[in-house]
Amino acid sequence: MNLASYIDHTLLRPDAVVADITRLCQEALEQKFAAVCVNPCYVDQAAHFLAGTGVKTAAVIGFPLGANLTAVKAFEAAEAIKYKADELDMVINIAAAKSGQWQAVEEDIRQVVAAAGGNLVKVIIETGFLTDEEKRHACDAILKAGAHFVKTSTGFGPGGATIEDIRLLKEIVGDSLGIKAAGGIRNRQQAEEMIAAGATRIGTSSGVEIVRP
Repeated sequence: MNLASYIDHTLLRPDAVVADITRLCQEALEQKFAAVCVNPCYVDQAAHFLAGTGVKTAAVIGFPLGANLTAVKAFEAAEAIKYKADELDMVINIAAAKSGQWQAVEEDIRQVVAAAGGNLVKVIIETGFLTDEEKRHACDAILKAGAHFVKTSTGFGPGGATIEDIRLLKEIVGDSLGIKAAGGIRNRQQAEEMIAAGATRIGTSSGVEIVRP
């Protein structure tokens, strides 16, 4: 297994500085990770550093609460794409999900997908807040809205990725969506277990440690 090809090398700390992002990109390039995942203010820097390397730049949208107005998320998505983001990791409207307002959840995602202009959109459902039934509804909204991945967690919410959730998401979506496991994955064994359970991408700030022999 080429574990590095599954990894989104992630740095979303609010105190991350330019030098930290440079180091993140250099590590991603050296290890041939799938992507780096950064806050929108660092998309321009990361995208320029990684241009032509095959390592993608992913930007988070509506992060970490998902509570922005839909128009704000769509604008943020369009700006990230303008600054050469290849992929977007958006947070759903968690409050709408918990209220059973699935049409609003779907429309929120759909507008970000439209703003992405064909670029890959991963949808963070923050599994720690949701019941299994709500996870099913969330996946249905993602599919209907035309996004490409379901992602477990922001890393800022309650809990992170679990094997049980990855298995459930795989059961729900099959091969219709990619599945990104994120939140609390810090070693090779955890990453390999997530992949065995159905994850097709791993979001982690411990990418180098995970792939190191």
